[in-house]
Amino acid sequence: ITLAEHCVETSHGVLHVTVHGAGNVRRPAILTFHDVGMDSKSCFSTLFKFEEMQEIVKNFTVVHVDAPGQEDGAAIYPAGYVPCLLCPCDSVLITFLSFSFRTIIGVGVGAGAYILSKFTLTNPEAVEGLVLINVDTNARGWMDWAAQKLSNLTSSLSDQILSHLFSQEEMSANTELIQTHKERIAKAPNLINIELFWKSYQGRRDLNIERNNTFKCPVMLVVGDQAPYEEAAVECNSKLDPTTTSFLKMADAGGMPQLTQPSKLTEAFKYFIQGMGYSCRILQTKPAQLLLKTTVAQSCFEGGSPVKIAFRG
Repeated sequence: ITLAEHCVETSHGVLHVTVHGAGNVRRPAILTFHDVGMDSKSCFSTLFKFEEMQEIVKNFTVVHVDAPGQEDGAAIYPAGYVPCLLCPCDSVLITFLSFSFRTIIGVGVGAGAYILSKFTLTNPEAVEGLVLINVDTNARGWMDWAAQKLSNLTSSLSDQILSHLFSQEEMSANTELIQTHKERIAKAPNLINIELFWKSYQGRRDLNIERNNTFKCPVMLVVGDQAPYEEAAVECNSKLDPTTTSFLKMADAGGMPQLTQPSKLTEAFKYFIQGMGYSCRILQTKPAQLLLKTTVAQSCFEGGSPVKIAFRG
């Protein structure tokens, strides 16, 4: 499978894009957007390098977009530079136009999920499907604003971002995953860029999603049980069209299910793509489990209510 890294000049600076996969122009490209405190590699490599995900990668072009200034080795923002969440949305549009994609399937985590949601509402004809992990489409309320102000005084930037990325249970356990990401953020040479992206996300605007103002494409919402954005994902689910929305709450997944449960997320992603009408061979799935899980997944797209997809084993 070919892999190519591109640097695209934009009015907001150089945009880093990684493209790999089949280059199949008859199918939508799978376009990912990472969360704050991460880049495309740290956010998505575990998922897209997972063995069973290769069947998807072989049949679709996969495009990883780094928010401006967030990629490994990025130049430091100049003094006084103020990024905004419109800039990453522009990055998605620039990528879409630069590579002449017909349509995309968006996969976003946290801030990336918000950015792809915003892009989809503005460009509905460009997006065939959305996978939104840990999405929060609301602006922060006054209580959240006050809590963040206090956190800014008492916690380091890395601790603030880790609390955004991971569950309290994971933070208390101080797992190897937590330690790895804490060290990576604390030692990042582009730490000022990360801080500015974090502040920009904290100042996000409400997307005003409701039943009569929602996505025109199928959506799969994903969140870990006890994850920081569990309530926000549940609220978002209540506002979306139940005939085109599936909701996957993953047990024992923590705040980053794409890192901790790549097998289950890959399987759910395959069913989501199949529900959109794109065939994808299921790998190493027992017949009885396949029948059960296919029935559950398909019910999300046949006029039924959203379901909580529970995986066994």
